[in-house]
This record gives sequence, structure tokens and C-alpha cells, in this order.
Amino acid sequence: MGERGASETGGETDGDGTSADDVASTDDAYVHRPSGEPPRKAEATDDEFGWRGWILVGVLVFSFLLVPWALILLPTAQSGVSALGLSWRDTYLAVPMLPALLLGAVGVWTALHARRG
Repeated sequence: MGERGASETGGETDGDGTSADDVASTDDAYVHRPSGEPPRKAEATDDEFGWRGWILVGVLVFSFLLVPWALILLPTAQSGVSALGLSWRDTYLAVPMLPALLLGAVGVWTALHARRG
């Protein structure tokens, strides 16, 4: 008795042993799952932007607005750069590295937060 009959499940069975009661009725197209598990419904999402969203916006503004303008204005800040003890080459390598590190850290933080939730 590997397959349950219609009398045991309370409904008709398909050829693979799943009954019509096992498949959730949705408006989406039917997707056959050989395991017989019902389709998963998407979780309700929270549409609130929150403080994490504002942190991401701040990092993006820093990365795509402030740092490029800093690179454009670096020749006028020659005395400030030389006071830091950096050569021009070091400065042009270090300034773009700041948003790269920050974006990487925010990406890891976001991935870990999404994994917890």
C-alpha cells in the first residue's frame, strides 16, 4: 500500500500520490513538485524604510557623490594632502578605497541581517 487511496485522503489522488487537497489553490500558474509539498507563499514584506535603509543611502551618497568630488578637488587641497604625509599616488589610491571598504562592510552587514530574518 505505497499509495494512499482516495478514501484515506478524502479526495482523489494524482498518479504520483498527491491529492488535490495537498496543492494550495492560488492564482499563480501551477508548478508541479514531485515531492508533493504545497507551493510556498511569499512572506508579507515590511515596506518601512527604517534606519538600515538610511545607512545604505548615506553610504551610497558618500561613495558616489562625496568621494568623486574629493578626487576632483584634490589638486586644490595639495597642502592638506602633503600634511598627511601621503604622496599624490598614495592619495589617489587611498581615497577611492574608502567607499570600497565601506560598501563591502555594508554589503556583509546587509547579508548577515537578511540571513537572520
